[in-house]
Amino acid sequence: MMKTKRWNGTALGAFLALLAPQYAQAETPAPNAGEPASSNAQAASDDDGSTIIVTANRREERLQDVPIAVSALSADQIRNMRVTNVLELNNVAPGLRITSADAAANPKIFIRGVGLSDFNPSSSSGVGIYADGVYVGSPLAQLAGFYDIERIEVLRGPQGTLFGRNTTGGAINVITKRPTQTFQGNASVDYGQFNTVNANAAIGGPIVQDKLAFRLSGQYVRDDGNFYNRTTGDHIGYQNRYAIRGQLLYTPASNVEFLVQGSFFRNRGSATTVKSRALFPTSPASAGPDGLCAPGSYSTPGACTDLLGYQDTNASPYSVESNLQGKDKVDVANVSVTATIELGALDIISITAYQDAWRDDIENTDGSPLQMLEARYNTVQREFSHEIRFQSHGKTRARWVIGGYYMRDYLRDNSSYDVLRALRPLFATPQNPSGVDLANSVAQFSWPYVQKTDSFAVFGQIDYDVTDRLTITGGLRWSADEKSIDYTSAAEQGSIVLLKARNNKTFSDWSGRAGISYELSPSARIYATFNRGYKSGGFFGGQATSLAQLEPYKNERLNAYETGLKTEILGRRVRANLSAFYYDYSDQQVYSLEVRNGITTQVLTNAASSRAYGGEFELGGNPIRPLAINFSVAYLNTRILDFQSAGEDYSGNMLQHSPKWSVNGSITYTADLPNGSAIIVNADANWRSRVYFDNTQRLRISDSPKALANAQVGWRLAGGHFELGGFVKNIFNQTYLNGISSIESLGFDALTYGQQRRAGGYLRASF
Repeated sequence: MMKTKRWNGTALGAFLALLAPQYAQAETPAPNAGEPASSNAQAASDDDGSTIIVTANRREERLQDVPIAVSALSADQIRNMRVTNVLELNNVAPGLRITSADAAANPKIFIRGVGLSDFNPSSSSGVGIYADGVYVGSPLAQLAGFYDIERIEVLRGPQGTLFGRNTTGGAINVITKRPTQTFQGNASVDYGQFNTVNANAAIGGPIVQDKLAFRLSGQYVRDDGNFYNRTTGDHIGYQNRYAIRGQLLYTPASNVEFLVQGSFFRNRGSATTVKSRALFPTSPASAGPDGLCAPGSYSTPGACTDLLGYQDTNASPYSVESNLQGKDKVDVANVSVTATIELGALDIISITAYQDAWRDDIENTDGSPLQMLEARYNTVQREFSHEIRFQSHGKTRARWVIGGYYMRDYLRDNSSYDVLRALRPLFATPQNPSGVDLANSVAQFSWPYVQKTDSFAVFGQIDYDVTDRLTITGGLRWSADEKSIDYTSAAEQGSIVLLKARNNKTFSDWSGRAGISYELSPSARIYATFNRGYKSGGFFGGQATSLAQLEPYKNERLNAYETGLKTEILGRRVRANLSAFYYDYSDQQVYSLEVRNGITTQVLTNAASSRAYGGEFELGGNPIRPLAINFSVAYLNTRILDFQSAGEDYSGNMLQHSPKWSVNGSITYTADLPNGSAIIVNADANWRSRVYFDNTQRLRISDSPKALANAQVGWRLAGGHFELGGFVKNIFNQTYLNGISSIESLGFDALTYGQQRRAGGYLRASF
């Protein structure tokens, strides 16, 4: 009964509370007719066309006025970089690293070295993803398509006060384009190598002028795949996905609006393609100091094998031998209602959302032609959430927000590993015709479980202008997660039960912010902040081989100290921002693959302590009218201070996915022609130093420094409604790794590579 009351009370609050347009345009368009007076008010008051508006504090502010390390990508930047999902944001902002060893789910997101590499759906990243104010908690939904985007904000550092408990590393805030009170639309299509197609379209306008408007948008992405399977002669690693979104904006009065959104995403692409790297040396000559195969012997015929005697001697990263060509099926449906009412100096804001995600993924995890390790990930996850906020309206001396949040998460997982099926004939007898042998791990293992989570939070923050130049900030949030899990570990489709566990626990903690900022001049501001973030503890949701693995892990906590300088130069046409930070990490949640009792085992546990410090510099704007630039450089120094696991001491090692240096930049030059048309040249590039994929800091489980560059040249016709041109991604055809999973007990590393060079042409139209 208590749960029913909570649910109904929350839903009732969603209909009683009304929510305003909290997301302004990324640049400075005029306010849309019929929108509440606050919409775009800040943007409209600025006279510089390069002004960027962000909502990092849950209200519209100039990026340069926000005392937070935040990067904003405009719609043009997103389109020119061909960002179609969150993975393609990798290294586009200082300290941001995003990878995935999956085709359509479970991205691994790190900001300044803070994140989690666990791919199991029961865990939460340290970086929160928000889409139009809705927290995307399910990792199954976080790779849904990016299309018809107005702006993407990357908030660095803990955002535990206004954004929640799972943002120790930061937040990625995605703002889509809203319905307008004028008819408009656009369409674009890219076509390139590997039969790559990226098609996008959107249309919208008024249904009832100044009262009801709509917007409909969609995306379709496909290609033939850039991996060649020598076993079957097919190309694999292909993409095949589409998405659609519909929006209705209802404005019954000048101070009231409702925004209703519904979207659907479907992926039917290839499962992750991995390259097998054999680890067992066949002779002392091919062995390295650790007893595994030496790096120089990986492709030497006969020098190394896996447990079944296989070695891939083809040196090409994009050529594999695979007996199983898997498919990754993902469906994600979303619906949300946002509303606002402006009552003079008060706004009441409500966001209610529901998400349904389903995945069925079959993959050849060993990357070989033999049946050694094949996986099936089958998951259903449903989330209902409601947030209500009361906040001050307009530019006042005290700008405040208070609110509450509730989320209900239901997760059902029935994933499995088919292990060493090729060896079953060796163990088959008349009494055991299937050849199952649990003692030698020859079986199909599954771990069906159901996890339920109820999350609650109350929060508040105030920014107070002590003087016209000096502002102090204080914020606090209390969160609690009531989690329960019903877990079974079984073999052979559940006919053999290995262990069962039921557990429940409430994880709660405080997070908060304190800060001070001072305006040195109208174009320069300094700030210093303390942020405390925490990520909820929970229960391990991977394959467990012992009850100890299912004991709850603790909350992780991060105390972050940061100072920064934000300036505008060249007549405020260019932004130049600096930040420096120090992180004190305790009870860090760490995922790893460890060999225990001769078996590679998934482990999610707490490291005692870690620390990180670094600095970042960003430069962006329009130094001259036809030129737009964006550039950043980040330095990151991370160390595990105290962490022992399975007899190994990782103290002193770097945190995974935390390159010491990273650099990125982009330029766009527009040359206007006498006939009214224009030539537009765009280029972007990023570089990062060596990155380690786990906490062991073994050179084998890392990728060397890499630089990637992309470019496009376009011709925009007179009138500005059509543009066509050509593009190249990964110009220098760099080979780079997205991840490495080391399965040492079976004698191989599973290597996941990024895309090869792709060139093509594009056509864009708008009205």
